[in-house]
Amino acid sequence: VQLQASGGGLVQPGGSLRLSCAASGFTLDYYAIGWFCQAPGKEREGVSYISPSGSSTYYARSVRGRFTITRDHAKNTVYLQMNSLKPEDTARYYCATDQSPSSVAVATQTSRSNDLHYWGEGTQVTVSS
Repeated sequence: VQLQASGGGLVQPGGSLRLSCAASGFTLDYYAIGWFCQAPGKEREGVSYISPSGSSTYYARSVRGRFTITRDHAKNTVYLQMNSLKPEDTARYYCATDQSPSSVAVATQTSRSNDLHYWGEGTQVTVSS
């Protein structure tokens, strides 16, 4: 299971980015995906989650109303649309998964990232003027 996160960059406060989490060598159809972020000197935190079907999602309170998670089964990709970005959103963002969708949901909501076994390398998001 290999995941690759991309789409990060430098953006001004109030700007937008769309992160992608792509899978190689397997289909994401049966996997839930969690997005996590880690800022320098801080613990990795759960940001958002989407179920395999896309019918269930979760957002951390700090991003609720600004971020939207979606998935495109045809492109085997999960997206995190990030709007109204703030300097405090600056972090490296990772997508992750595991065999059990419920374990991904719990890990994302509790920020227990060590419970998940499959990670992408991450993409840097920097929000600065």
